[in-house]
Amino acid sequence: MCAMKLTLITVGKTDFKWVREGMDIYIQRLSHYTRFAVAEIPELKNVSALSHDEIKTKEGELILKNTKPGDYVVLLDERGREYSSLEWSRELEKLLSSLSSDIVFVIGGAYGFSKEVYSRANAKISLSRMTFSHQMVRAIFVEQLYRAFTIMKGEPYHHE
Repeated sequence: MCAMKLTLITVGKTDFKWVREGMDIYIQRLSHYTRFAVAEIPELKNVSALSHDEIKTKEGELILKNTKPGDYVVLLDERGREYSSLEWSRELEKLLSSLSSDIVFVIGGAYGFSKEVYSRANAKISLSRMTFSHQMVRAIFVEQLYRAFTIMKGEPYHHE
């Protein structure tokens, strides 16, 4: 089992039962490979009078409160680097072998990340050039994390 902890920070709770159920399947499977946790930051209340930048700033403050100074922070961002599943597995394996810190993956809110969160990030990855709902990204990413570990271990989950 991997010694470091992997955490997924999300803004808001998922309100789709099927997303939660999908996440739970892969979170359970990930427990065979690594310590993994999801930290759900509550959605902001009464934001109708706030600009998109003000929302991003307030969400960013909450995101940053959920990271430690030594964490390696990876943003799931549309402008991030895209990987195939095999490439992602190799990249994750490289991170796991070279870092002594925990890895924190972050899915931002509807308007993206604040400048402060971008400044704190060590890396950005994109799951696709397509846009997915913030709800769906959770399940897709957790499945891809699980897939990466099975590829690393040479297990038969992934087919090329």
